[in-house]
Amino acid sequence: MDNPYDIKQEKKRSNGFNLGGIFVICIEKEEIERLYHEIAIDIQRRLAANLQRPKKRIIILAGPTCVGKSSFAMALAPTLEAEIVSADSMQVYRGMDIGTAKPSREDRDIVPHHLIDIREITESFNSVDFYYEARQACQVIHARDNTVLVVGGSGFYLHSLIYGPPSGPPSIPELRKSLENEIESLGPEALFERLEQLDSEYAATITKNDKQKIVRALEIITLTGKKVSKLAWKTRLKPLNYEFHCWFLHRPRPSLYQRIDKRCEQMLDLGFLDEVRALKEAGIDSNSTASQAIGYRQALEFLNKKGTAQEYDEFVQEFKKASRHYAKRQLTWFRPDHEPLFRWLDLDLHDPEVAMDIITKDFKARYD
Repeated sequence: MDNPYDIKQEKKRSNGFNLGGIFVICIEKEEIERLYHEIAIDIQRRLAANLQRPKKRIIILAGPTCVGKSSFAMALAPTLEAEIVSADSMQVYRGMDIGTAKPSREDRDIVPHHLIDIREITESFNSVDFYYEARQACQVIHARDNTVLVVGGSGFYLHSLIYGPPSGPPSIPELRKSLENEIESLGPEALFERLEQLDSEYAATITKNDKQKIVRALEIITLTGKKVSKLAWKTRLKPLNYEFHCWFLHRPRPSLYQRIDKRCEQMLDLGFLDEVRALKEAGIDSNSTASQAIGYRQALEFLNKKGTAQEYDEFVQEFKKASRHYAKRQLTWFRPDHEPLFRWLDLDLHDPEVAMDIITKDFKARYD
């Protein structure tokens, strides 16, 4: 079809306007109606094609800390020709390697990883940042005709990836400053207790020392009169633009807690405190997002003390305790009534090969 908006240098039509010898031809009423009709038909065809086109697929492997997600994903990825997108809120930071159980350089050479080492420790990174970075990574992987395998334990990040970034009112500087002053004068635990009274469900997903999330949550509640835990749920009404295959890897709590304690000890043997010392020298801020990571916060507090044997023992116990509490929050977040898309797989009940076979067959069955 010729473009009806073409400017023709003709002098045959009397319904044009002479502008320096060039006639801009007016489009007749019939032409406009025909154009609108053709556009409408084209839109309908495109919509029908989009409805018929299968959605791109994403596999998500979630689970509590120390359950064995990374090793499981490394074994699963080659079977599915997958690239891994990290959904760990702290693996984005350069220099935070041991304490985040970051995949080794060798593993990353074998299987491509995304969203690792993309921020400096002085920079912030939140669920909105993750949403856009992860979606971009998914597009790149799909463009290579590879499978997207998202791996991590951050419930808030994964919820953001599936349903879209969390909604909430824009920050008001005066209110934000007031809450920040209050948290500095009263301490984070006091405001965390207030948050627990107002929104216990959301409070269960964060630590009582996470100043940024506590302040933002109280800010949202003050401005909207609604719980933070309820704001994002309305996005579930929207159709998902990917086909998500979501799995939650878990183990019985006693088994999981034993693995956590052992992991903490292994990290210390690998030089975790030296890593935190280096981060401290690099300028990690006690109010930064990076400093709130499990283990790092406890290590920073220990390094600011005299470093006696008793203080070291107390630090190790706090490190283990905080890690176990984090795992408990993860188990709470992903319970079926809260995240219904996730199917649970017990890695103590199933051998890794059996569990991988379950996931692979499910993925390929839906594809075929």
